[in-house]
Amino acid sequence: MRIVLGIGNPGSRYTHTRHNVGFMFLDFIAEIKSLNFKPGRGDYFFTEADFEGNPMLLVKPTTYVNNSGVAALQVLRENNLSPEELIVVCDDVNLETARLRVRAAGSNGGHNGISSIISHLFSDIFPRLRIGIGSDFSKGELSDYVLSDFSVNDLKLLKKTFKEAELLIGAYADGGVKKLLDANSKLSNK
Repeated sequence: MRIVLGIGNPGSRYTHTRHNVGFMFLDFIAEIKSLNFKPGRGDYFFTEADFEGNPMLLVKPTTYVNNSGVAALQVLRENNLSPEELIVVCDDVNLETARLRVRAAGSNGGHNGISSIISHLFSDIFPRLRIGIGSDFSKGELSDYVLSDFSVNDLKLLKKTFKEAELLIGAYADGGVKKLLDANSKLSNK
């Protein structure tokens, strides 16, 4: 069993905001697989998804983005898993809207949610699936930008991205980071 943790803010006012693209992706998976999220034993909601015979927990923290590490630590402890068995899906202002970037490990990349996870897990060795949200904002307006809603056109672009991201998560479910990176390489070369 592996875990997909989407980063986002709880509450309906944040549903379609750029910072919630991790939650939006998990909701996309839940919808196509007819799944429902339920409360976990910590600060998160979860559901179990099957990716061609490989079970995965989909996790949405109930904390705000900057405290995502709380739920990451809780769900790993609850399932007796290591950080390498957790993939995090988050927004990235350094990528064009709807572009994907896979990383096997590394720094927080300026993302407070990733920073919180690194801090709580005492490790930066967990894969990330970053989804671009663009950077159409002026200096000092980052907070307002990430909390603004996607445009209708952006939402259409994201549907295609989510389908590609689903393939990547399926590869991760099947064979961990190596298969994830191989699948990403194949998608990138299309």
